[in-house]
Amino acid sequence: MSDLAAIIPMLIVTLSAIAAMLAEAFREPGERIPTGLGLIGLVGAILASVFLWDRQATAFGVVLADNFALFVNIVLCVVGILTILLSAEVIEREQLPAGEYYALTLFAIAGMMLMGSATDLLVIFLALEIFSLSVYVLTGIRRASQAGAEAAFKYFLLGAFSSAFFLYGVAFTFAVTGSTRLEQIGPAIAAQSMNPGILVLLAVGMLMVGFAFKVSAVPFHMWTPDAYQGAPTIVTGFMSTAVKTAAFAAFVRVFLSAFGPLSTSWIPLLWWIAVATMVIGSVVGVVQTNVKRMLAYSSIAHAGYLLVGLIAGGQTGKAAVLFYLATYAVTNVGAFGVVAVLGTRDRPHDELSDFAGLWHRRPGLAALMAVFLLSLGGFPPTAGFIGKWYVFNAAVQQDQYALAIVGVLTSVVSVFYYLRIVVMMYMTEQPAEAPRTPALPALATAALAVAVLAVFYLGILPARVLDLAAESVATIF
Repeated sequence: MSDLAAIIPMLIVTLSAIAAMLAEAFREPGERIPTGLGLIGLVGAILASVFLWDRQATAFGVVLADNFALFVNIVLCVVGILTILLSAEVIEREQLPAGEYYALTLFAIAGMMLMGSATDLLVIFLALEIFSLSVYVLTGIRRASQAGAEAAFKYFLLGAFSSAFFLYGVAFTFAVTGSTRLEQIGPAIAAQSMNPGILVLLAVGMLMVGFAFKVSAVPFHMWTPDAYQGAPTIVTGFMSTAVKTAAFAAFVRVFLSAFGPLSTSWIPLLWWIAVATMVIGSVVGVVQTNVKRMLAYSSIAHAGYLLVGLIAGGQTGKAAVLFYLATYAVTNVGAFGVVAVLGTRDRPHDELSDFAGLWHRRPGLAALMAVFLLSLGGFPPTAGFIGKWYVFNAAVQQDQYALAIVGVLTSVVSVFYYLRIVVMMYMTEQPAEAPRTPALPALATAALAVAVLAVFYLGILPARVLDLAAESVATIF
């Protein structure tokens, strides 16, 4: 029973995915049964995670439902709920296969939850493939879209390439330590930390490549702009947040626990990756005119900020990564949600010029978009400000002053392209032939309202969530 208890949250999500897939076969046109089943499954998973808090349940010795994993579960389920609420009208508008869409989204979330809970490298790889295959298909789910097919193909090929690196890293780790379980790898690595061999360094390097691809870190970010632009906007919002949350959860567990004794070997390399990621994500984003590509480079820059927390390490660094993931998740889903609801089947409303004079046509959506963009830029009193302050403060506490300075400077640069959209919405006259904006659906309105409330709550009253993040990382071994 204790084994079963540890996997209950992901089991609930998996069962809801199967139910949504079966319900599609009996669904009448206009019914939203898969939507309801998805929401029930995700809410049930949140309740199960809350129930398991502080219980440290373990399943089969390879899945650990500690507070760290449960915090990640809750963030992933919140992203899933917001995505499903925003998806209902988009699916009908773009004539996407509803059962397939919801099932793939829920299976992806189940795989991500497993990745955040796994304490064995092979299970982490299995979880990685479960959610990756689902996201590949979601990226190209608009079968008539040439851009979507191209994006899915690029994502799949590069994803397979990075998975091979990760699997070779697992193999080299097993060759060196005789195990793939993190609790056994740690002591074996510690015994070799004073004089690590070439196989140890190869294992660390290849695992780092696998994780760096999934979090969109430079130089493994090439897939991100094309995949984000080619996928349906609501899928882009989902994968930009959920994939990053799951990948960073496993990244923290593997590198700050099992490979922690080798930190002097991998931190210098990760330092340069973090700097390059922040600089390229911020600078290249400035020249983009497509909002989805702009937010793709924004996602790359935010991966760099999260790497700052990982490099800082310690309890503060780990907690900073968790809290930043929560703030980034609600903010970015909200921003992509606004873009998604503004689009039509013939016009995705994702060019910068499409936002000209939006204040006159849709003042409410313009205000919401402005809040989300200011949060991404790190303006107070939004969640983004507290998240960035927490991450950079963790770096300063570990004497990583140069990294914190680079983070602050690149954050200032990124403000330019966030404010470009705000200026376009509020200070640019509406063109004579302004794009038609459809009516705002009730479910999407609820999702955007929840997202903006979360942005302000985490920005004004962050203490409780910060405490939960600190409690969560205290349980990670």
